[in-house]
Amino acid sequence: MRQCKGWSLVLLMLLGLRSLAQKLPTRDEGLFQMQIRDKSLFHDSSVIPDGAEISGYLFRDTPKRYYFVVEEDNTPLSVTVTPCDAPLEWKLTLQELPEESSGEGSGEPEPLDQQKQQVTVDEGTELFTYKGNDVESYVATSTPSGLYQLELLSTEKDSNFKVYTTTTPESDQPYPELPYDPRVDVTGLGRTTVTLAWKPTPTGFLMGQPVQYCVVINKEHNFKSMCAAEAKISAEDAFMLAPKPVRDFSPFDFVHFGFVPSENGFGKDRGLTSNKISRAHLAKPKMSDIQKLCIGNKNIYTVSDLKPDTQYYFDVFAVNSATNTSTAYVGTFARTKEEARQKTLELKDGKVSDVFIKRKGTKFLRFAPVSSHQRVTLFVHSCLDAVQVQVRRDGKLLLSQNVEGVRQFQLRGKPKAKYQIRLRGSRKGASTLKVLTTTRPSSKQPFPSLPEDTRIKAFDKLRTCSSVTVAWLGTQDRNKYCIYRKEVADNYGEEQRRREQNQCAGPETRRKSEKVLCKYFHSPNLQKAVTTETITGLEPGKTYLLDVYVVGHSGHSVRYQSKLVKTRKYC
Repeated sequence: MRQCKGWSLVLLMLLGLRSLAQKLPTRDEGLFQMQIRDKSLFHDSSVIPDGAEISGYLFRDTPKRYYFVVEEDNTPLSVTVTPCDAPLEWKLTLQELPEESSGEGSGEPEPLDQQKQQVTVDEGTELFTYKGNDVESYVATSTPSGLYQLELLSTEKDSNFKVYTTTTPESDQPYPELPYDPRVDVTGLGRTTVTLAWKPTPTGFLMGQPVQYCVVINKEHNFKSMCAAEAKISAEDAFMLAPKPVRDFSPFDFVHFGFVPSENGFGKDRGLTSNKISRAHLAKPKMSDIQKLCIGNKNIYTVSDLKPDTQYYFDVFAVNSATNTSTAYVGTFARTKEEARQKTLELKDGKVSDVFIKRKGTKFLRFAPVSSHQRVTLFVHSCLDAVQVQVRRDGKLLLSQNVEGVRQFQLRGKPKAKYQIRLRGSRKGASTLKVLTTTRPSSKQPFPSLPEDTRIKAFDKLRTCSSVTVAWLGTQDRNKYCIYRKEVADNYGEEQRRREQNQCAGPETRRKSEKVLCKYFHSPNLQKAVTTETITGLEPGKTYLLDVYVVGHSGHSVRYQSKLVKTRKYC
């Protein structure tokens, strides 16, 4: 084990904060108490405890650094960062520890400001970086001893976050585990009610840990973490509130933390209109807009008191009652039934419509072009499971097919014709779709034009240990194509891909590190409308999931069918 005398003060700081840490060294209690009373040393809690989740706050464009020590070589390590209000950039580095003092030295520890200066000057070895709003983790089965630095930055706005670090990830298991199918299903739909169901977490009934479920309902979007949902529910629940520019006080004023100022006019001197702070004046979303309901260990719940004909987003979180850590299920959305019981949805020419179908349910759509037309283009984009599509023109059946992913149909037009579309949901669960009907030329369509075959072809003979070559079909329209890669496990299968990925999500949801390239492509001759690409920089014997997105002129994107490829292990 590496000696860390040069960092004795840092280790002592860790002892004061890491009440749950493992394998901690002994300390000089008298020296520690003397140091902890020195406010110049403990002006900020910049040390991360082992095995506990901490909350923090970032001011925009102001980085924040945290430190922790791994005392022994070959120690496992897990660091999890949860963004709340905004996407974060974070970086984990291993700092170089100073050498031991020579025999001529006094043996006294260096002042803390000199030690911090050494950490600041030496940027250390970068282990992991991430940018986005997902809950992301760095996991290593074996790490060297040393001082680790976690740096976080929010470039969009002031933001809350959570960090969990542990050197015993196998035994800690702080976050509840998701079941094999982590989706939330809509099993019942009414005008003012929606019934949700989900599979229970194994953490409760297999591991015996206290777990309850919390349901969050809102009208805007799904949340990726409980932290993000709570930040939206109420600003007063935040770890620290950023000061508003119109108020002349520091973010560390007592008033800012909710303390009632004294009667000596403290608030007036700081430009406040009253010497008392009313919590009712804090900005808080209306309860009808977003709600959080914790329901115990039930995995079926009916949300009531909703508005008719309104789209809601539903998220379920498994919460460990002992540690208050949580894990998000894959959320869903649903539109409550209309008050007037209108059974048919009218489609507008060239406008994308979001359609929700409950399990085994049926939805009827109607398209009536206002002008004469030669053909009708129908786009159906199934986000989750396959749906059955049936189209009739003035009662005559034109097509009946099962659609999974994206399909484009060309229907022969007829003057004053009306088109009836019936969508039947999957037996596996609720379905969400994007539907577009138009009589306009392809260049004016929101969706990009697609070939009949949207598969990605991989050339087995061109595989190497570090590259694969793929091809896909294009169209006569000039479109932008972006290809992304993602390393997956060898046992990654089609069922797992469907469970984890929303097919309607575009390239903006992908990490920048997964992007290979973007290019424009078209061909006047459809027989030659094919393009190839060689993806390099891969590792031998690894499996990758490849995705190609075609982006239309208005920004709508469609993903081709994903392709699993594997590099050669030996070359």
